[in-house]
Amino acid sequence: MRRAPLLLILAAVSAVAHVVGVLVAAPLWRGAEVLSLALLLGYAVAAGLPAPRWAVPAALVPLIVDAVRTMPAEPGAGDVGWLVYGSGDSGFDVTAGFDAAFAGSWAALVAVAVLLVAFRGRGRRRHLIAAAVAAAPVLGYAAVRVADVGAAVAASTRLVEVRTETTLTRVGGPGYDQADVVPALVLALLPPLALALAALVLAVLLAGRGRRLAATGAALLAVLALPLLDAGIEALLLPDSADTALFAWYAITPTTAMPQPMAALTAVVELAAYLLLVAGLTGPRRAAPAVPAPVAR
Repeated sequence: MRRAPLLLILAAVSAVAHVVGVLVAAPLWRGAEVLSLALLLGYAVAAGLPAPRWAVPAALVPLIVDAVRTMPAEPGAGDVGWLVYGSGDSGFDVTAGFDAAFAGSWAALVAVAVLLVAFRGRGRRRHLIAAAVAAAPVLGYAAVRVADVGAAVAASTRLVEVRTETTLTRVGGPGYDQADVVPALVLALLPPLALALAALVLAVLLAGRGRRLAATGAALLAVLALPLLDAGIEALLLPDSADTALFAWYAITPTTAMPQPMAALTAVVELAAYLLLVAGLTGPRRAAPAVPAPVAR
């Protein structure tokens, strides 16, 4: 077997091992994701880098760095971690949603930005229309989530005001101020929406170059923005609005055997997008239609 296909197969196997570890919340090997991306880089070099030759390696570097940064700890290593929400004065962290969404999307954003610079150009009209149609559900879902959270915050605030007037006492509210909630939601939406729109633009450019497999991978990165959007909103710890949260960690009910089904599904989408992107960029492009030679008279 040639070296390049073997590296791609091993990268896919490592990706599957990582997904299974996420699903059962017990890594089969903590470096599986790092190995998968490293093998993908090796495959790109072995299969032949497209022009410009720096584009694919430069896009994979931040992904590998983020995989190393988020590598799970060794089983039983260290003390049990505690995540503390809020503070004693019930303050509201306006940037918590942005921090959570950006932490999950910065590497993909950098990778997409690098590829946009490398493969910039003009897309075809039919591809632009397809990208606009694909962007509509993402933007619509963001609008629905914001409206739902806003209604939950407003209802919570009214409830506190009614209780205050009834008991004639001053009580501490939930710490939500409309002036803080609106910018907090906007900040939480920025990274995932930027990723979705940039990925769709990249898909348009790649499709216009005949790289349909890579364009499919870029489109999958737009899908990745949906769970990131819910993660950013959930990090704000606003009143419950789970009815419209279709991509939050609890959207698929966790079980004892599979404690992280939604996280595993997100990992599937992300790693599949990277595999398709690299495989589509390094593979041969679709041949242009042959032009018949003129017949000599």
